[in-house]
Amino acid sequence: MRKTIALAAAAAALAGCGMMPGAPQSGGGEERQSQPVPASTTAAAPTQKASEQPSQQPAEQPAQQSAPPQQGGVIATREAKVGGGDVYGEARVDVTGLKRQGRTATLTWTITALDGRVNVHNGFGSGPLDFTVSAVALIDPVNAKRYRVARNGTEQGAACVCSGTQGQFLEKGEASSLYAVFAAPPADVTKINVEMPMIGVLTDVPIS
Repeated sequence: MRKTIALAAAAAALAGCGMMPGAPQSGGGEERQSQPVPASTTAAAPTQKASEQPSQQPAEQPAQQSAPPQQGGVIATREAKVGGGDVYGEARVDVTGLKRQGRTATLTWTITALDGRVNVHNGFGSGPLDFTVSAVALIDPVNAKRYRVARNGTEQGAACVCSGTQGQFLEKGEASSLYAVFAAPPADVTKINVEMPMIGVLTDVPIS
């Protein structure tokens, strides 16, 4: 999977990523913006002799399902009521990384169902038959630019460089780790807003 994502990101840089000015769309839910949170640690110290002092315990890396590895920890979070009709629930998004690499930037996040049923299946796509996270966008409010998810080509219907979500309906307590690749914002942009369908906008997300 990591090799596939690396190749996809390189292709996105060659093909070019969409940058369109525009204001973020409205989203529901109460925003709970967090400060950077250090990764959790576990008691996983190696076996020691009785005469030795215990050493500092190594940090446990955050679990990733379908997203490439990132720096770890939660750098922004937001909760929202999502869905409608027969598919309704409450969800929390934890952004775990927004990292530049060359001419691209990779966003990683985890969505967790807090209550009810959360439609990840086509909830992040740009249409009812889009089973990806292609509708997620980065918004630079200072330069008035929107960065859309990169695609493997410029023709209509080119696949996005992002997670597939087909069949993902999360029940309470279930989570899914996702990613999307974008053209990298200018080097002087250190924070950016992340717009997500269903969830809304997470503001001032730091870029590393």
